[in-house]
Amino acid sequence: MSDLRFRSVEEASSRKAVKVELPKERVEKYYAEKVFNRQKMFEYLPAKTYEALVKAIDNKEPLSREVADSVADGMKRWAVEQGARHYTHWFQPMTGGTAEKHDGFIEHDGKGGVIETFSGKLLVQQEPDASSFPNGGIRNTFEARGYSAWDISSPAFIVDNTLCIPTIFISYTGEALDYKTPLLRALNAVDKAATRVAKFFDPEVKHVMCYLGWEQEYFLVDEALYAARPDLVLTGRTLMGHESAKNQQLEDHYFGAIPSRVEAFMLDLEIECHRLGIPAKTRHNEVAPNQFELAPIFEEANLANDHNLLLMSVMNEVARRHNFRVLLHEKPFAGINGSGKHNNWSLGTDTGKLLFAPGKTPKDNLEFIVFVSNVMAAVYKHNALLKASIMTATNAHRLGANEAPPAIISMFLGSQLNEILDSIEKNETDTILLQGKEGMRLDVNQIPELIIDNTDRNRTSPFAFTGNRFEYRAVGSSANCASALISLNAAVAAELDEFADRVERRLEKGENLDKVLLDEARRNIIFSRKIQFDGNGYSDEWKEEAKRRGLDTESSAPLMFDSYLSPSSVEMFKKVGLFTEKELEARNEVKWELYTKKIQIEARVLGDLAVNHIIPAAVSYQRLLVDNVYKVKELFDAETAKKIAGEDLKSIEKMAEHMSKIKQLVDKMISNRKVANKIESEREKAIAYHDTVAPLLEEIRYHIDHLELMVDNEIWPLPKYRELLFIR
Repeated sequence: MSDLRFRSVEEASSRKAVKVELPKERVEKYYAEKVFNRQKMFEYLPAKTYEALVKAIDNKEPLSREVADSVADGMKRWAVEQGARHYTHWFQPMTGGTAEKHDGFIEHDGKGGVIETFSGKLLVQQEPDASSFPNGGIRNTFEARGYSAWDISSPAFIVDNTLCIPTIFISYTGEALDYKTPLLRALNAVDKAATRVAKFFDPEVKHVMCYLGWEQEYFLVDEALYAARPDLVLTGRTLMGHESAKNQQLEDHYFGAIPSRVEAFMLDLEIECHRLGIPAKTRHNEVAPNQFELAPIFEEANLANDHNLLLMSVMNEVARRHNFRVLLHEKPFAGINGSGKHNNWSLGTDTGKLLFAPGKTPKDNLEFIVFVSNVMAAVYKHNALLKASIMTATNAHRLGANEAPPAIISMFLGSQLNEILDSIEKNETDTILLQGKEGMRLDVNQIPELIIDNTDRNRTSPFAFTGNRFEYRAVGSSANCASALISLNAAVAAELDEFADRVERRLEKGENLDKVLLDEARRNIIFSRKIQFDGNGYSDEWKEEAKRRGLDTESSAPLMFDSYLSPSSVEMFKKVGLFTEKELEARNEVKWELYTKKIQIEARVLGDLAVNHIIPAAVSYQRLLVDNVYKVKELFDAETAKKIAGEDLKSIEKMAEHMSKIKQLVDKMISNRKVANKIESEREKAIAYHDTVAPLLEEIRYHIDHLELMVDNEIWPLPKYRELLFIR
């Protein structure tokens, strides 16, 4: 292993930037060339088919089979012209990633040959095996049937030589087995509820769209070094490794000059993204060494989420071309920043108005306050659920340290907006005459024109207002954004519906609309002020304060998942039509099972490395020290030998203590796993792994990392942090 390590370091040191062949055209010429977007639809579909498809997409209506057949024919012609030989339904099972099964564009021609064909039936629906994907007990192994169905709102695209058709994935009995199905339901729910409220201000509003701008953080590691670290290969993170003498403490990496090898990778990745219609715009060094970020232009949430999942797949392929490996684990290295995927979330009407953007008139700003207050109420009511929606075994390592948000959901609103909310809450204002409301006075003069300071940001807040949107910073870098967006949009939809119900009841009594809207917004503000926190989210004082406020402070991932099955969550999801209780129970089973398996794999890998790699290396070095002590004693008198070999003797003893402790802890970890594995309940098993197995990973690491500082560098079997974290 040590030979492999040094060969890997030497190979990594010799890497040069791969030359990227730039397209001859400017980006607008080849942007989305691999996407069957509206431009391609217009070109390849009959006029009536194009009109019917666009109408169905815009109005969220189903397609007839005849139209689907026509779309399939045009889509196939375009794909074949682009070199595609296969097609696949591209879906998002509850693994957190994507799945695909490729089929060729061929059928028997009845004459001993084949013809290229693709029907509407094949486009609209497929039948992949449902039993082998996580389903939480909804489907038995002998009940394999499941269906994937075309999502017309997300355009098909070509990767390599395969036409990829975004789809939902459901069971034979109709339960959602994926992330896209409930995401679409949540987006529809927030559309309907937000439109009800938006119509109080503008009757012309027909739809409200949810927008998402994700910020994808990631690490790059040289492929040769990656291959020499079994823990990185098998778990995505380093299970051991003493921190480098230099890491991020000089703060010189953030926004620094991008290394030439990395810049070549980024350029290649951007070209691939643009060809696939992913609007990659921003790239930069992040805080930690070897950590970087890519961010796109905002898009509608469903498409943005598809693009993020596609990006995570594409960036792995591009990285291999540049002799890199991408690490999307939330905490691949101890002692430095982890990686998140900040979700910038906003709502906007089909009339072009952003609902979280302050306006220039009192009425515009009343609408702004109404929507902000509803988000506050939704986040406050369901803060435990929102935390559960972003929690995974991997994100648990990141939350609460090194600029990651704490494991407590709170909202940061900024000083100016906070003052406005205080004013509204206390009703400490004079009245003004509203334009167009002859004889009607209303206390909204405190919000005539707002210019919210976008630079007023709290890096410790998991959910922060940033000018015209909310930044959900707690989402993990490897996550499917849909998990967080489902709960957030569902909670906001439920709150907006309740708000609209209260307003309509008061209007039926003849009360003034503007006064009712402000009154109900004030009610939300007063109700939810406990969720607002603008201070240091890392402090111990905040943890105690959060408990006093009644916010969820649970830190155990398996116990956080219980929030999905709380009465308030079950009622909310049912109300907006997202999940039945059966589906929620099944999804929690999947979450507990995935948590257990992640910790189980890490424990197995660490146990193997500790016993079969680290301890043998330490014994080899210890043997050299022992041999040296004996030779010193042979050459010198006892007093002189003691002076010369004294430090070696201390090292021999200290190493023996560390090795003994490692063996004891590995044995204990194996024993605890065996006990946990016998537990039938997935919830109780996950709790056992969290309580009795996961803590031992850190204890074992502590002793291994101390051995790393003691063992001869040439004997140590794994690449060290100083080698992994600085691209040469």
